[in-house]
Amino acid sequence: MTPQRRILLVSANRHREPYPVYPLGLSYLKSYLRRRMPHYEVLLFDCNLGSVAQLEEFIRREQPDMVGVSLRNVDGANSLREGNFLPGYLEITQAVRRASQAPLLIGGAGFSIFPHYFMEATGADYGLAGEGEESLAQLLEALDEGREPHGIDGLFVRGGSPEEEGYPRPRRCYLRSLDVEFEEEWVAYYWKYSGMLNIQTKRGCPYGCVYCSYPVIDGRTMRTLDAAKIVDDILRLKQRMGVDYLFFTDSVFNICPEFNAQLAEELIRREAGIRWGAYFTPAGLGREGLELYRRSGLTHIEFGTESFDDATLEAYGKRFTFDDVLHASEAALAANVYYAHFLILGGVGETMQSIGRSIDNSRHIRHSVFFPYVGMRIYPHTRLHTMAVEQGVVAADDTLIEPRYWLCPDFDLEQVRTAARMTGKAWVFPDDEDNALMDKLRIERNRKGPLWEYLRKP
Repeated sequence: MTPQRRILLVSANRHREPYPVYPLGLSYLKSYLRRRMPHYEVLLFDCNLGSVAQLEEFIRREQPDMVGVSLRNVDGANSLREGNFLPGYLEITQAVRRASQAPLLIGGAGFSIFPHYFMEATGADYGLAGEGEESLAQLLEALDEGREPHGIDGLFVRGGSPEEEGYPRPRRCYLRSLDVEFEEEWVAYYWKYSGMLNIQTKRGCPYGCVYCSYPVIDGRTMRTLDAAKIVDDILRLKQRMGVDYLFFTDSVFNICPEFNAQLAEELIRREAGIRWGAYFTPAGLGREGLELYRRSGLTHIEFGTESFDDATLEAYGKRFTFDDVLHASEAALAANVYYAHFLILGGVGETMQSIGRSIDNSRHIRHSVFFPYVGMRIYPHTRLHTMAVEQGVVAADDTLIEPRYWLCPDFDLEQVRTAARMTGKAWVFPDDEDNALMDKLRIERNRKGPLWEYLRKP
């Protein structure tokens, strides 16, 4: 009989703007290990719910055989409130080291963008970049059997190895059938303070947006998960814990129309009775598909539009035009679905003239909210990084762990704010105080969902 082993998985993310996000990745890992390696007891700790001192005490008491720390965000990607989360992550990993001699494993989206940096900074024994469920199982099997862990997708080992040459590295295996069970204590917290829970329906991103780190984190290979299992998970969450609003955290939801129709029809057939939102692209979004999604519970769309100017959209690597944006907005409005547009002002190829065209064009979009970010965060392994080095925006040896932004040289924030206000539309800049209203609705009045619909203007 295989002896019982224990692994502790820690969510190190303490970023709560605009709201705290449920540590979904750890629930996927725990659910997978429970079935794949039943002799492992999986313990969890969320640093949004407990202090670093409590984490250290928990480790000393439980003495797990391995501690895995998930690094979700590197920073807030907000040039108006700069700073990175490295000091907080080091505080957590140092507490782990003080409390236990067990191997330290790190992973998560933030790690997947900066794997070499975080391996060195934290002194971790192992790191897993990208999709982690099967890779973690293979790592645990190798260590339990006394083998050196080789040939594992996404694996990094302290001290370096030939496996670490080149990044991002190709993967040999992707999972396409997953289920997830949510933690009751965590759900209670995030349902109250976020007003929603999150779940995946697909992984990967085939697009080539110049700035985006999603293909580094999740890979470019698109894989849809099992629609029936997704609905199983949703129904279990609703029936056991009363959660009836979900956000689908796919990089872009509407890029697999046949699968999306299958998922929507499954939600309708089984009378799930939930509301949901997701990230959408304006490209190819028609009334018929939206009506189906609406009947399955779609309530909110967050469009990753980035600009309302065609020349800027082309420079950003987008595959749609402003006409597509208008069409998608009108289709969502006709389907009675709330929608917001997220923008990047001043990125590569942008000028104050193109920003002015974007702001002017926003007048044509009805009943929406616009969330502009100032400057384009430069991440490693993106086309933007290559361009930034070539043009001297950042040095070739800059780790980029301290946030660096591409911002057009003539950018004038106050001029942009003034022009946006003059449109009479709902423009919400990252340093605005509108979040206070949404927090009040979410916590004091128990409203669910993202709640930006309350900010809309005609």
